[in-house]
Amino acid sequence: MPSSRLDLVDRPEHGPAAQPTRNPTHGWLLIIETVMTALALSMLLTVGLAGCGGDGSGGNSGGGGGAAATDERLRVVSTTGQVGELVRNIGRGQVVAVTLMGPGIDPHLYKASAGDVEKLRNADVIFYNGLHLEAKMGEVIGRMRGHTRSVAVGEAIAADRLISPPEFAGAHDPHVWLDVSLWQIAAAQVRDTLIDLDPEHATLYQDAAKNYLAALDTLDAYVRTQVATVPATRRVLVTAHDAFQYFGRAYGIEVRGLQGISTATEAGTGDVQDLAAFIAERRIPAMFVESSVSPRAIEAVRAAVRAHGFDVGIGGQLYSDALGEAGTAAGTYVGMVRHNVDTIVASLATE
Repeated sequence: MPSSRLDLVDRPEHGPAAQPTRNPTHGWLLIIETVMTALALSMLLTVGLAGCGGDGSGGNSGGGGGAAATDERLRVVSTTGQVGELVRNIGRGQVVAVTLMGPGIDPHLYKASAGDVEKLRNADVIFYNGLHLEAKMGEVIGRMRGHTRSVAVGEAIAADRLISPPEFAGAHDPHVWLDVSLWQIAAAQVRDTLIDLDPEHATLYQDAAKNYLAALDTLDAYVRTQVATVPATRRVLVTAHDAFQYFGRAYGIEVRGLQGISTATEAGTGDVQDLAAFIAERRIPAMFVESSVSPRAIEAVRAAVRAHGFDVGIGGQLYSDALGEAGTAAGTYVGMVRHNVDTIVASLATE
C-alpha cells in the first residue's frame, strides 16, 4: 500500500526495523503551532461570549452599542419623547436611554419595527405612557412582560384624576402629560422604578427627581399665569384631535377637537360642519394645527366656517403627542409646554 506524505516524512525509506528520523526543530514547531491555535480559540471564545452577554444583540439595540457588555448602567427604552424626557432628567448619566418615537410621530398609529422589538427585548426596563396611547404597540410591550420589566407611567395616576370620554367606555384619555401636575406623578413613578432597579444610585435619582419636579412646579405656575391674560370668554381651544382635555381642565380652557382622543378615529363631514358652526357662533379667532396630525382636516373646518360667514385664523402649531425637533425650543417637555401656552395665548388674547 503506498505510503502517505506523513509516512514519508516520519519514516526512512529502507529497513522495516528502522527508527523514525526526526528534524531537530520539529518539536519546537509543534509547540509553537499548539500555542498559536490555543490563543486563536481563546480570542474567538471571548468574542462569542461578548456577543452573547450584555444586551445579546451585538449592535446598538439597547442604546449602549458595542459597549453594552461592559457598561453597567441601566438600559432604558421609552416609547414617546415625553416619557423619554422623564428618564433623561431623572436617570441623568446613570442610564443608557433610547426613545423609540421621534418628533412628529403619532403614537396612536405607531407600529414597532423589528429594530424596536430588539431594543425592547434587550432593555433592563421599558417606560411607556399606557392608557392605550401606544395602541399599536400594546401587544408588543405585552409580550415583553416576564422577560423585560415594563412600566406604564400614566397608569400611576389615580383613576379618579383621569378623564373618561363617553365615546370610549371603560377607557381613559391618555394625554395626561398636558396637565403638568399629573406629569409630576409620572416623574415620581420613573424615579421610584429606577431606585428599585438600581438602589446603589438611589441618591442620584432622588436628587435629580427633586430638581426636575421643582422645574415642573415653575412650569405649572407659568402656564397658569399666561392663561390668566386671556379674557374668560375667549378661552376656547380648537385643535385637530381631542388631546388637550387635561390641559383645559387644569388651566381653565374650553377644548374642542375635531377628531376624538385617538387619531385612529376619523372625522366625518358631520363633525366638520358641527365644529364649524360652533366656531362661527362663538366667533372664535383661531384654531390650531398639531405637529403630529395632518393639517388637512383643520383646513376643511376653516373652509366650512367661511361658509357660515366668519373667517377663523390658524393660530399656529401645537405639540400634542410628540415633542419638537431636538435643539429647538419645543424639543424638551418643558419647552414644548411653554411653546404651546405661548402660542395659544398669543392668538386668543388679542382682539
